[in-house]
Amino acid sequence: MRELAETGLLQRVHGGALLKSPATASYADRQKQAPKEKEAIARTGAKLVCTGQMVILDGGTTTLQVTRHLPLDLQATVITNSPPIAVALAEHPHIEVVMLGGQLYKKALVNVGTVTIETLRIIRADLCMLGVCSLHPEIGISVPNLDEAHVKRAMIAGSAEVVGLVTAEKLDTAAPYLVESIRALTYLVTAPKVSNNMLSAYKALGLTIIRGQYA
Repeated sequence: MRELAETGLLQRVHGGALLKSPATASYADRQKQAPKEKEAIARTGAKLVCTGQMVILDGGTTTLQVTRHLPLDLQATVITNSPPIAVALAEHPHIEVVMLGGQLYKKALVNVGTVTIETLRIIRADLCMLGVCSLHPEIGISVPNLDEAHVKRAMIAGSAEVVGLVTAEKLDTAAPYLVESIRALTYLVTAPKVSNNMLSAYKALGLTIIRGQYA
């Protein structure tokens, strides 16, 4: 088990080991991973955003795809710690963009740190689109970076509903830093190909599960 963990194939946890999330790759490399699957998830996730809402868009390559599927007539406020997402929404005619400050975590291209968290503490959002690095029904939502864990936790705390955007390869995986339990999610939007068997444990926890749809 120790040897597999050293090769990066497993994440060791208390009582055993789980598959390691592919989110440990660089942002550029993650953009190349499962592009059609991410587009299907993003297209479906974007339909959960309603006119007039205040929405937190977490960083990530799947959440970036969400911006490309938001209707041009959508009037909303989007708060994000992701420079790529802020730039992608800059030309949207009816979306007000609030960029969270902080220190740029270059590997994930998101702002993190005290400034980011303190701003999130005064925000009450209708919806949070959470970029999920790792998800497991027992361990919960986890990430490979401590600062990201604190920011995601603050995003969840400040949102009435939380949407987890999760590709198939991130299900049943673990990363070193815990964000929240599975019950922090309202919706789990995942890939079209994910089997009912794989999703059964998540359904048992009361999540509303939605499979993405290809164009």
